[in-house]
Amino acid sequence: MSKVWLITGANSGFGRAFTEAAIAAGDVVVAAARRPGTLDDLVAAHPDQVDAVALDVTDAAAVDRVVAEAAERHGRIDVLVNNAGRTHVGSVEETADTELRSLFDLHVFGPAALTRAVLPHMRARRSGAIVQLSSVGGQASMAGFGAYSATKFALEGMSEALAAEVGPLGIRVLIVEPGAFRTSLFGNHSLSGDGIADYADTVGATRAFVETGGGAQAGDPAKAAAAVLAALDADGTPLRLALGDDSIDTILGHLELVRKDLTTWEKIGRDTRLDG
Repeated sequence: MSKVWLITGANSGFGRAFTEAAIAAGDVVVAAARRPGTLDDLVAAHPDQVDAVALDVTDAAAVDRVVAEAAERHGRIDVLVNNAGRTHVGSVEETADTELRSLFDLHVFGPAALTRAVLPHMRARRSGAIVQLSSVGGQASMAGFGAYSATKFALEGMSEALAAEVGPLGIRVLIVEPGAFRTSLFGNHSLSGDGIADYADTVGATRAFVETGGGAQAGDPAKAAAAVLAALDADGTPLRLALGDDSIDTILGHLELVRKDLTTWEKIGRDTRLDG
């Protein structure tokens, strides 16, 4: 039986790769984008499978309307992919509250609103899947990516709890953690100033990587989409799916650092219990 997908940011990058993979599988995609006209080629080629809709995921009222209308038109939503996003580079000291809040609106509050909107439909059917596009930066951060990683850490924490809540109801949650893939993410980034010279060697290096690395990423978005579909079709869908050598190596290294700190300081940490 074909599935009905709702994919945000469906017009480019991972979103478009997921859309094309779902189409190839014979499924229907409610392809959401701020500029749905950018999906005209897919609509023209697959008019019975692509339903392009306008959506800014930071508009809570629009989220509720789009989900309700999609469920009414297609009868159900089997898979939600929270993909819409952008990257941000800046030192923590230079990142303004407005910049941080804007990123949280996009990467945390938007997906939370979409998840809340689709869950009643999925709970009623006791089936469904929610795919959260995180990042290697959702497991390990680095200089310059503090704000971006903060949103992805938050998304992952929320998604872990969500998985425990909806798993018994037949609903799966998949957190996807890509490394550097050949998408437009680096082209869609924002910056917090570069006026503090003390951060030139740390944040500056990250900024240069983002500003010059577009088009040189090793990851193939089509292969990433295939991996996600395979994980969703598996008997045991994982909670997390790291994609790319860089993501896997970075996360493994980060886990070793966490283990080292835990074991080095374990006695002191355990000795904080009340006496007696």
